[in-house]
This record gives sequence, C-alpha cells and structure tokens, in this order.
Amino acid sequence: MTSTIDDDFQDFMAARWPALVRTAYLLTGSHHSAEDLAQSALARAFVKWHRVRDSHDPAAYLRQIMIRCHADQFRRSRVREWLTSHLPDTAAPSRETSRDQREALVQALGQLPARQRTAVVLHFFEDMPHAQVAAALGTRESTVRSQLSRALAKLRQDGSLIELTGRTALAPLSPSAPIHLTGKDGR
Repeated sequence: MTSTIDDDFQDFMAARWPALVRTAYLLTGSHHSAEDLAQSALARAFVKWHRVRDSHDPAAYLRQIMIRCHADQFRRSRVREWLTSHLPDTAAPSRETSRDQREALVQALGQLPARQRTAVVLHFFEDMPHAQVAAALGTRESTVRSQLSRALAKLRQDGSLIELTGRTALAPLSPSAPIHLTGKDGR
C-alpha cells in the first residue's frame, strides 16, 4: 500500500513540478528560492497526501499549500531581500518573450508588496478567477480586486514595463482591455 501511495505522489509531483516552480518563481523572483518553495510545498503535501489526493482539485490544494509556505517564509525572514535585474541562473526564455522582458517583469513584480504580487501571479499567470484567488489567499473577492487594482496601478507606472505592454506609462487601460504580461503561450 505504501508503494502505491508513493507512486501516486511521484506521478502527481512529476506532472505538477514545472507549473509549480514557474508560479513559485513569479512569487519569489529567484529560481533557487522558487525550487525551495516548491519542494517545501511538496513536502507538506506528501504528509497530507490522503487529503490532497481526495480533494476536489489536488493542484489547487497544492497551490494553497505553496502560498501558505511562501507567506510563512516571508513572515520569518528578518533580512529583507532585494531582487536584482541580473539573476545568476534564469530559465530559458520562450520564443515569444525575450530575456529583457522577463527580467523587467520579474523586477516589477518584485517591487510589489507580497499580497499584491501573489494576487497578480495567481490571477494573471495561473488564470485563476477572483473567487479562487480569494480562497487561496484566505480573503474576500473585494480584497482581491482591490489588491489587483493597486498592483496594476503600480505596474503601469513602472517605466520598464512599457516595452512589454506597448503603452505609455501614464496611459490608463480601459476596464475591458486585456492585460498581456506574458507571451502567447501564457508563460
């Protein structure tokens, strides 16, 4: 029986690892921190594997665990880390997105407060609706909308993102205009 549980967890982990690390990277701004965060989340998920496996959406359950791990690490850190535009190891850029654009996006996300950054990553990069983001953050939908609004206002003022959006820094978006912070494949 233990072998079956281990095999189920290994299959789940192998399938979720790339998306988990990608989301963790957007939350932390560092490839190494992202891998550490993903591993911490998977370690906690393994301990509660029967609950994770039997949940309605195991991937969402794992994301929730990862968000809580990130919040715990953020609370515990006494030394503030500053993100730089030059990362020692970066993921290979996709065909549609250049390295400079990725660095500008990571730098801009790194300047947002943790709750706003988490809301932006979950909503725009994980394509989660406001209700799911609110559930993941343990807050109300109105708070998520407020966090997203404030984060987008800060991101619009960031001069390094002008290349990504093709808009001027002061040009407001219409409420119905889609925001494309990623490439065509959503990464």
